[in-house]
Amino acid sequence: MTATSPKLERLLGFLERDPSNPALLTDAASAAFDARDMNLAGSLIDRAVLQAPLSPPLLNLRALVAMEQERFHDAADDLQSLLDQGEDVPAVRFNLAWSLAKQDKFEEADRFLDAEAMAVSARAPSLKIHILHHLERYDEGLELGADLADRHPQDEALMGALATLAMDADHDDLARTYAARAGENPEGLAARGMFALETEDLADAAAMFDRALDHQPGNPRAWVGKGLTLLFSSDPDGAARALDRGAAIFGDHLGSWIATAWAFFIAGKTAEARDRFERVVALDPTFSEGHGGLAVMDIMQGDLDAAKRNCEIAMRLDRSSMGGALASSLLLEAEGNPAAAERIRAVALNAPIGPGGKTLAQMLASSASGMLKH
Repeated sequence: MTATSPKLERLLGFLERDPSNPALLTDAASAAFDARDMNLAGSLIDRAVLQAPLSPPLLNLRALVAMEQERFHDAADDLQSLLDQGEDVPAVRFNLAWSLAKQDKFEEADRFLDAEAMAVSARAPSLKIHILHHLERYDEGLELGADLADRHPQDEALMGALATLAMDADHDDLARTYAARAGENPEGLAARGMFALETEDLADAAAMFDRALDHQPGNPRAWVGKGLTLLFSSDPDGAARALDRGAAIFGDHLGSWIATAWAFFIAGKTAEARDRFERVVALDPTFSEGHGGLAVMDIMQGDLDAAKRNCEIAMRLDRSSMGGALASSLLLEAEGNPAAAERIRAVALNAPIGPGGKTLAQMLASSASGMLKH
């Protein structure tokens, strides 16, 4: 790649005349990193390795390059090597905590993100809250978060992380407060979208989720929220696609997979719906809604014996199961006429199964906070 700074260009010129000079390789790799040319920086470091074991500064630089390239496993290995060599400084501990958290190794990350490590990066407060959130140490996270919010009142990433944590901890008023302070942070926008959806302010909800996705296209809560908004807006096809994307990013979030399955069902795509319900049961066989959804799919296919078994499992696991309640109602409708799939589906879409006689779609769309909690 063409050099992007005079310093880098000059150093590369020197290297052409002295290609094995360790000091030149180190300086050029550092200049390439500063010029944001990570591929060149990495290749220069690889050349330096052939000359001698990497010095601590060059090993640290290789870790930074790996972090920029999202090779967090490689970065963590190099950073741990630095610690093992006695380079136990706050910046190394912070970068190691970051790299471990990016691999979902939150217990390990938390051990390295001490007070000194948190002081070296503006990203540290939000990282700490995310780690405590993933470890489900909600009370500790909220207590620490209150102190961090006082010390960093303009930190929008911190406010977004705290909004999400407070929402999952069922402190909705606190979540609203933090979300309002999060500015354009995607987590804060997703939280604000959820609260707008709960009050059926669909225009505001859609705008919040879209803005969140503009900033962070891989935000799963924004995709799930967008899907629920589309479902509330009578666009089940669009809802299913958005929900499916959010659920896939979450990976193991049962509520988002259930919402996705029902959206596909409402859109008339029963094969896709069954696949998502089966995924829920595979993830957690004790979650009633997976079995309740499969019972409805069984009814649609005329297999009433399987439907009864799945319905019984759902209601045994949770007497208030939405899917189980719907399946129970549909079993009565299907008795004696198991082949009328479309009629049964029409009944399913309009059957009052929730508080106040809410239909399936209304129940899903109005349960935004539950669907977005992780």
